[in-house]
Amino acid sequence: RVQLVESGGGSVQAGGSLRLSCVASGFTFSTYCMGWFRQAPGKEREGIAAINIGRPTRYADSVRGRFAISRDNAKNTLFLQMNSLKPEDTAMYYCAARGCSFGWMPPTLPADYNYWGQGTQVTVSS
Repeated sequence: RVQLVESGGGSVQAGGSLRLSCVASGFTFSTYCMGWFRQAPGKEREGIAAINIGRPTRYADSVRGRFAISRDNAKNTLFLQMNSLKPEDTAMYYCAARGCSFGWMPPTLPADYNYWGQGTQVTVSS
């Protein structure tokens, strides 16, 4: 059974940092594209970062230069380092997985992903 479990969320002040983790099980993690998504109240879920098995990454304009996605295939874990956080980053953050091919640019649309975690809340105060 596929499981994705996020952790690392919390409350921080603007300008602060958080590191999210997503531990995967039930599938061959190293062969999947992985993504981070977020959803604020009243807004649609948006893709903010994605990473392929071959390390190509993609970022939304809103987080590029502040967030960094990475993965540790030996530990079946996906990370999102978030720096210079802003109040508008407040949202529920989700990790997601989908099958992938080496060298693809990883997709960032929610509809492109098959498996989802339950999310971790990030709140940034001004």
